[in-house]
Amino acid sequence: MRKRANLRDVAADAGVSVATVSRVMNSPATVAPATRERVEGAMRRLQWVPSAAARAINSGRTRFVGALVPTLDSDIFARVLANLEQGLTAQRLSLVVATTDDDPDIEVAKARALLDIGAEGLIVSGMTRSPDFDELVARARLPVIAISCHDPDYRMPTIGYDNHGAALAALSHLTGLGHRRIAVLHGPLRNDRTQRRVLALQGQGDADLTFHETALSTAGGCQAVQCVLSGPRPSAILCLSDVIAAGAMAEVQRHGLRIPDDMSVMGLDDLPGSAHLYPALSTIHLPVSRMGRAVADALAGWVERDEKPDPQLLDHELVVRGSTGPCR
Repeated sequence: MRKRANLRDVAADAGVSVATVSRVMNSPATVAPATRERVEGAMRRLQWVPSAAARAINSGRTRFVGALVPTLDSDIFARVLANLEQGLTAQRLSLVVATTDDDPDIEVAKARALLDIGAEGLIVSGMTRSPDFDELVARARLPVIAISCHDPDYRMPTIGYDNHGAALAALSHLTGLGHRRIAVLHGPLRNDRTQRRVLALQGQGDADLTFHETALSTAGGCQAVQCVLSGPRPSAILCLSDVIAAGAMAEVQRHGLRIPDDMSVMGLDDLPGSAHLYPALSTIHLPVSRMGRAVADALAGWVERDEKPDPQLLDHELVVRGSTGPCR
């Protein structure tokens, strides 16, 4: 088997020093064009591909950051990560993703693993952390940004939306249509973003709200509506995520009820498929794609230039479609 070429082989073939090859890889603009062409020619002849480990040894940089998200089984996180990776790539940074299942202990273990392989920064979701996570980050002096939330007083920079305000905007749309008896369907409360949405609605005196926790899925929405319809029927259902709303709409119609004539259904997220439900789902648009790009710019500035970012609040927006109408 032919021995794989290494950095020294490239330097010898090009007639330059190892340091010059390293500069061609890491800072090509600092190398004279003729020298750079000789080095690149040697790389092609020897079929040499730079090793990330070798670059890290030579430059002291791994040039990757980690993202710790609850799940990959979510359109929201898929869109965030796609825009985050695109933005980081433009800054010559790579992304490694790990999932936590919204478990603070798993988050600590995954963060430690990312640090062990050289992560230069982290993105985390929400504001529920284990003290062990804070200790790990402080010891490593690691840049960390929390996403999908906004709190200027939080101990690390937050970039995201106002979950409290988004929930109130959804409720306000329904009460503005005359709805007072409203069932609120939400996912597990271990998720602090869901907690903030639920807390925003509790104690709202101008509506009779009942709360139903269910799985964060279409099936969860179906099951919650079965429970709702076993008691006094509300005139509207407010779902604190669109995926629950999709199941809720299917189950409402399965019971022979018309949307919105017999019952209005409201979501919160604005997933891409929500506009194509029948009827199209009224919801609150959360700027998740824009959040991914903003986080990429902020973390790159912190990692590359030691510019710690300020918190950023990204506005939500009411999207009125066919699933909500006046209370009859």
